[in-house]
Amino acid sequence: MSNLFQTLTDKIKGKDLRIVFPEGNDERILTAASRLAADAVVTPIVIGDVNEVQSKAAELGVSLEGCELITPSTYENFDQLVQAFVERRKGKASEEDARKILLDENYFGTMLVYTGKAHGLVSGAAHSTADTVRPALQIIKTKEGVRKTSGVFIMVRDDEKYVFADCAINITPDSQDLAEIAIESARTAEMFSIEPRVAMLSFSTKGSAKSPETEKVVEAVQLAKEKAPDLTLDGEFQFDAAFVPSVAKKKAPDSVLQGDANVFVFPSLEAGNIGYKIAQRLGNFEAVGPILQGLNAPVNDLSRGCNEEDVYKLALITAAQAL
Repeated sequence: MSNLFQTLTDKIKGKDLRIVFPEGNDERILTAASRLAADAVVTPIVIGDVNEVQSKAAELGVSLEGCELITPSTYENFDQLVQAFVERRKGKASEEDARKILLDENYFGTMLVYTGKAHGLVSGAAHSTADTVRPALQIIKTKEGVRKTSGVFIMVRDDEKYVFADCAINITPDSQDLAEIAIESARTAEMFSIEPRVAMLSFSTKGSAKSPETEKVVEAVQLAKEKAPDLTLDGEFQFDAAFVPSVAKKKAPDSVLQGDANVFVFPSLEAGNIGYKIAQRLGNFEAVGPILQGLNAPVNDLSRGCNEEDVYKLALITAAQAL
């Protein structure tokens, strides 16, 4: 296991953190949950028809010792969850609606997190991002002062670690969104022992081009500096000016960043998504994520193409966010 994940494991071990997996019938989820329990890093709460989950585990030859298995329809505290959901939705769902909605494993799992019966949730192996994120936004909601959740990737290659944001959620962030994303991404960086040096990216460096797109980033830099004056942050930068010292010296000689940025905030989802995939495929970086940030409790979304190792690692990240 890389240093990154060894550090996370050391942080969370012995903290009795409980992570919900709503997709209990998925082979990748069951094998990862089995490993997490055996390694005693977190207590996995596996959602699904308990008989079906146990028979699937037997078929795969994996032990579910140390995991908690829950069938939503027979859960002993189901009525409590229904009441809590009705209250949380403030008139948007009746009790009858709630009873139906909470049979959906993602909603059920999210309610376990909301009511403190679990510390975080990992889903998405068999569901879309929307299926994972919607219950989180409706129930857990964003932290005070944060308007939107955002998705980052930790890009890892040997001892190099960088944060790329937002590569998963906000299609056309405005300047306020970008400022929030920058501040939340810096917090995420610290969780991975990265001392954040944040570059707000564009196709222009310090006014070398002017357009509504570049102005949006310039404004985001100002807003972020006002909200987090102690954060090492600057922009707008082209990627080379943020990353290559000799280019920074020429293009932005007075900046606090001199080609040493490690947190990169992209101006749009289009740019962020393309950027992280280029680094992953051409640069041989491991892309860990997307890690959702800005929520009151951690909920993370797997790719449907994930493998067991991805599930295991995202559970470690989710547990670390819960601290």
